Amino acid sequence: MNLAAIIIYLVLAYVITVHVGWKFYTNGRVYILHLMENDAVFTDAINKLLLTGYYLLNLGYSAIMITAWEKVENLEELIANVGTMLGRILLTLGFIHFINMMVIYQLSKTHKNPVKK
Repeated sequence: MNLAAIIIYLVLAYVITVHVGWKFYTNGRVYILHLMENDAVFTDAINKLLLTGYYLLNLGYSAIMITAWEKVENLEELIANVGTMLGRILLTLGFIHFINMMVIYQLSKTHKNPVKK
């Protein structure tokens, strides 16, 4: 039963991570482009770096979470464990998203007002 739970968890974590990451990538470009005053090259570079980092961080975190897996002996425990682990990933995704938004906003202020020497 543990193997089934882990496989279900990994498949769902992968699908959620890739789907949400792609949504952030496609829809976030407009936001970043606006903040960077239509600097498309800079925006695309930031957006690609964010997507790559997002995938690496979340898929790595998902894999590490398997080490915290509790023994599953019935369907109720399977659903509870998969739900708990996915919930942790979703909370992490939300937290990371807001941090990224804050960093991009701060970066846009620096991009608009570069330090002159």
